[in-house]
Amino acid sequence: MAQSLRRSEAWFNRGLWILAVIFAGFLIGLGSLIVGDLPLVEKSAQTEDFIDQHAAAPIRASIAAASTADDAATAARDVASTRLDAAKQAYAAAHGTFENWLSTRNATHRVGEDAEVIDRTRALDALQSDVTTAQLSVDRQQRLIDDAEHRRSSAQSRLSGLEGRARAAQARASDAAELRVFLYRLAFTAPLLVAAFWLFRKFRKNSWWPFVWGFIFFALYAFFVELAPYLPSYGGYVHVTVGIVLTVVVGRYLIRAMNAYLARQRDAEQQPDKTRRDELSYDTALGRLSKSVCPGCERPVDLKNIENDFCQHCGICLFDHCTACDARKSAFVRFCHACGVRDETVSAT
Repeated sequence: MAQSLRRSEAWFNRGLWILAVIFAGFLIGLGSLIVGDLPLVEKSAQTEDFIDQHAAAPIRASIAAASTADDAATAARDVASTRLDAAKQAYAAAHGTFENWLSTRNATHRVGEDAEVIDRTRALDALQSDVTTAQLSVDRQQRLIDDAEHRRSSAQSRLSGLEGRARAAQARASDAAELRVFLYRLAFTAPLLVAAFWLFRKFRKNSWWPFVWGFIFFALYAFFVELAPYLPSYGGYVHVTVGIVLTVVVGRYLIRAMNAYLARQRDAEQQPDKTRRDELSYDTALGRLSKSVCPGCERPVDLKNIENDFCQHCGICLFDHCTACDARKSAFVRFCHACGVRDETVSAT
């Protein structure tokens, strides 16, 4: 059985579908830009925006003062440590010299040099005093460092408490902003889906159908693809809930459509054969016949069997005879293939 559409008409239809896809592509690009820019309407929340500045200011000043004191004490300790090392080295050198001198004195029995022993001992004591003074300076600076570290740690702990509460407030504000942005996106995409549904119901067979279908593709992509990544995720409940709702809505539509189709088929099969064939469009009837299905009930039929003049499922006439030459022909074609006479019983629509 020949295809229902003329060759040129088929190519025109392919071109128009390509046009619909291209139109949808441009709309999708525009929609992606809009959806992507919608977060710009909300100010990005920073942790600093939620910190109690009146409480944080003196704490930060205390941290800064402690850091300054720590740096100063560290620098002073480094200087004192250098002096301590120098004093220790000087004492160690002098003590070594004294020990050597004392050993020499004892070996030579030069007992008359007690005054020099006293002088040398005093010099060692002075060097030991320098070591002690330097050590005390180092210890004092270390205490200052420890005190500055303690004050800074205490202040930092208080500031961390403020920052923790600020981060919690920021998280709540970010969640609220994310929800608002999602609602903006939903407010943009949901009307598109409603408009697409309305266009599908009213204008999908209109002469401007490529643009209608292009808009429908765009609306479906915007709602089900562009919007999906931005669904707020509260433990995954939103995604699962949206999936359930969409499944129920689509399933309900399909079930109702199937039941309505079956009801129409049952009603149609009760109509007279001529009425049923007149209600079928020419292209629809030929399209179904080309797939070896009955134009009336859409069940499979063996069209190659010359005995099958009627559908064995619904009884609609599939083949009749030309009124002019009596040739067997399809009951749905307008002209006889044998003599070319028009069959006035076949609808021209």
